[in-house]
Amino acid sequence: MAFHLRQACFLLLVALLSQHLTSGLAAANGRGDIGVYWGRNKYEGTLREACDTGLYNTVMISFLSAFGHGKYTLDLSDHSESEYDIGIDIKHCQSKGILVLLSIGGQGGEYWLPSSKSAADLADYLWTAFLGGGRAGVRLPFGDAAVDGVDFFIDQGATEHYDEVAKRLKDYTKYSRVGRAMVLAATTRCGFPDQRLEKALDTGLFDRVHVKLFGEDRKCMSTPRESWEKWAAAYPRSKVFVVVVASPDTAAAPAGYLPPRDLYYRVLQFVMRRRNYGGIVIWNRYFDKKTHFSSAL
Repeated sequence: MAFHLRQACFLLLVALLSQHLTSGLAAANGRGDIGVYWGRNKYEGTLREACDTGLYNTVMISFLSAFGHGKYTLDLSDHSESEYDIGIDIKHCQSKGILVLLSIGGQGGEYWLPSSKSAADLADYLWTAFLGGGRAGVRLPFGDAAVDGVDFFIDQGATEHYDEVAKRLKDYTKYSRVGRAMVLAATTRCGFPDQRLEKALDTGLFDRVHVKLFGEDRKCMSTPRESWEKWAAAYPRSKVFVVVVASPDTAAAPAGYLPPRDLYYRVLQFVMRRRNYGGIVIWNRYFDKKTHFSSAL
């Protein structure tokens, strides 16, 4: 009897210690994943350097800034390294467990999808050129490196056909030769909903939703927590991220900068409790390198 009592007490102690350790790990990782946009300034350093900082779990290469009219342009802001070298860096980042996505769209690009055919063409191009599909006659900008997925950063133009791109890309997953699921992300404006991406998001195919708490929507940004929670409630099956600008410099964003302390007390301490909270995404690597914003988090 005494043996069984001691055994029961031991098992209870193990359970309590396990619960304590699990709670501690959850608290330590409460900020979630940290992502960053890379490719917007030639002085930000290489992709490899960004990954070697140990600061980021995800990197968005930005941007494929022209598509939809038979022309595709990868705009990496005059980075001196070749696209082939970036491909080597992509594989280096992935070897460290860092997710690498290609961000399409952006600000000031030449992109739109005037038809279902243009949507199909874009999906096919992304699959063959960047996602490991491969096809004779299609140039592979990053060599034999394949990104892990696509981020829809649609900040201009018409709203149609992005849902068709998402569906077609997900259909390709079963043919993937890279041995991992394709990740789809959408970077939205602060205000809910974002008409440019609403139909695409309603497909339910997006793994991640990145909500920008900066930009030009000053009314929305005056209540950043409430704005983010609308997105989290609307897409409970997606991981929803807080996207913040790393500098008060207006060259980074016209408005919406929150210092790390304000970000925590106004937003993070509340939204981290949501089941589908994913983490934080930094705009962008160049400004983060200057201000050490992600380190302060």
